[in-house]
Amino acid sequence: MSNLPRYKSLRSGRYSESGRIYLITSVTQHRNPVFNDWRLGRLVVNELRVAHESGAVNSLAWVVMPDHIHWLFELKDSQLTPLVQRIKSCSARTVNRARGQHQQLWQRGFHDRALRREDDLVKMARYVVANPLRAGLVEKLGDYPLWDAVWL
Repeated sequence: MSNLPRYKSLRSGRYSESGRIYLITSVTQHRNPVFNDWRLGRLVVNELRVAHESGAVNSLAWVVMPDHIHWLFELKDSQLTPLVQRIKSCSARTVNRARGQHQQLWQRGFHDRALRREDDLVKMARYVVANPLRAGLVEKLGDYPLWDAVWL
């Protein structure tokens, strides 16, 4: 095991491949439940949509939980690490502006999983968007406002 801090070891060996499906997870600093305020969660959603609309990704599913996000997408015209850094930076700026604060919003690094074509993408999308149900935040998925999936 490396002596590097965990966030640095998360970056080693990371590879971006256009057309590849990725599942990204990023966690708030100290797992602070910032997005219990759904208004702040919508600011993160807006950044995910900007990435989609710019052509950098094709978003397939996402959920913004109180202290983390999951985002399933096909990488298009972008590199993985700079894309996620941009999402985190822009969302931190807008969330801090909305809260009238200047604090670190996200933990360093992120977890990524590249999916193979034979992976069941619909099953993975259902897993992503069902997070609020498994966490006991709602009894019906439709009651949670911070998720979307192209198949559902």
